[in-house]
Order: sequence, then structure tokens, then C-alpha cells
Amino acid sequence: MRPYLDKCGPASWQAASDYSAVVAREAAELGLGAEEIELIKVRASQLNGCGFCLDLHSRQARAAGVAQQLLDLLPAWRETDRYSPRQEAVLAVAEAVTRLPLTDDAQADLAAARQVLGERKFVAAEWVAATINLFNRISILSEHPVRPRDAEGRLR
Repeated sequence: MRPYLDKCGPASWQAASDYSAVVAREAAELGLGAEEIELIKVRASQLNGCGFCLDLHSRQARAAGVAQQLLDLLPAWRETDRYSPRQEAVLAVAEAVTRLPLTDDAQADLAAARQVLGERKFVAAEWVAATINLFNRISILSEHPVRPRDAEGRLR
């Protein structure tokens, strides 16, 4: 069993948590909606294979109003017409930031996303994506467990 980074380094965890709160507050101030923020977090967590964050942010996405169908289709978002242009833009940002280094295709996706979102929301989306990638790595390295939940999301 690996040590939990958050438990063994509480000051670092607190600093990361404080940083995350600043990013969340600024993202909202810059006009990124709660649904968009959670879509970024869920998609990055899928790509990184972080079960703990995927469990957490899927629940938070539903609470923010993201339809279950959109969460179900997320791995194939480019193959459907169910997402709005803004949702597609934030998902493109999530993928580009998560799949570094930036390829030519990723650069093109980012340029298109910036056109849709505008500079402020685009920068906010990049900060949110970079931040969830940090937390994915903390949870993966710590091997945070995914606890069983019932159909309503309550711990069993």
C-alpha cells in the first residue's frame, strides 16, 4: 500500500487545496460555468485513468446539472452532436492539456477553442485542466480508493 500524499504531506496538500480554490474562484469570475468546469475534470480524469477523481467529479457534474447522457457519451464526445460548441471547446482544452506534449492537432484544437470561448474563458479552462491533472496524479500516486456507493451516490 502506497502512502497517501495528502495525509503524509499535509502542508503540501493544504497548499494544493488552496491553489485549487483560487483556480475555481477565478474560473467562475472569468465566466466558465460549473457544468463546463466539471466536464473538464471528468474528461481529464478519464484520460488519466483516475478512478477516485472520476467518481468524485462525475457526481459533482451531475449536481452541477450535466445530463447523464453527456457523461455517458464523454469518451466519444467528438463522434456525437450532443455537446454545445462551448462544451466541445472546453473538452478540447481538457484533452490537449492532459495529453502533452502539444501536437499540431492539439494546437489547432486549442486555437479553435479560444475562438469559441474568448481569451478569458479559454485561460480559465486551461487552468482548470492543469489543476485537475495535478489532483489526478496525487490520487493515482496515493492509490486513493473508490468507495462503493448506492444508486443515489451515498456511501454504502
